[in-house]
Amino acid sequence: MRALTELTGLVVPLDRANVDTDAIIPKQFLKSILRSGFGVNLFDAWRYLDQGEPGQDCSQRPLNPDFVLNQSRYQGAQVLLTRENFGCGSSREHAPWAIADYGLRVLIAPSFADIFYNNCFKNGLLPIVLPAGQIERLFQETSVHPGYQLRVDLMKQEIVTPAGEILTFDVDAHRKLCLLNGWDDIGLTLQHLGEIRAYEAQRKIDAPWLFS
Repeated sequence: MRALTELTGLVVPLDRANVDTDAIIPKQFLKSILRSGFGVNLFDAWRYLDQGEPGQDCSQRPLNPDFVLNQSRYQGAQVLLTRENFGCGSSREHAPWAIADYGLRVLIAPSFADIFYNNCFKNGLLPIVLPAGQIERLFQETSVHPGYQLRVDLMKQEIVTPAGEILTFDVDAHRKLCLLNGWDDIGLTLQHLGEIRAYEAQRKIDAPWLFS
């Protein structure tokens, strides 16, 4: 998992509430368990004008010009600004996979669905909860100023706007540590590799019949 410490990124505003995981990555794309290759199908039903299918060449598909991710001013965005209850619906981990594969690293909303929120941290994404008033102001500033960027500092738990305003956010200390170091569940376990090997060696002495 890629670590995230500090990021200055272009903001893309998705002005929709209750965006569910089937909208984030439709069900027909859940056949693969690889974590890569889902970015081209992020928000597939909103992003394209035709029906998407697994393995399809998306470069030849007709784009929906009204969808925000297709607008030239938001190309290369790394910060997604959205509304309340983002990531509701089914618990598919493919949703954060698709978001990360697209290139987004930080999500900002008034609230997230619980399982989706937890899955974000396990896949190198930082979901930030801000008060509705601050979210509304960010939407207004993003729409008025092309190229609008935010600087996100996970260590300080701060968002800095182009005008220099500092917005603070909360994050669980353990999740913060893992994201700063790029540790998923496996990476976190491997931090205790020496202890694991010592236990296995002792276990072979105490119960050799288990290893014959």
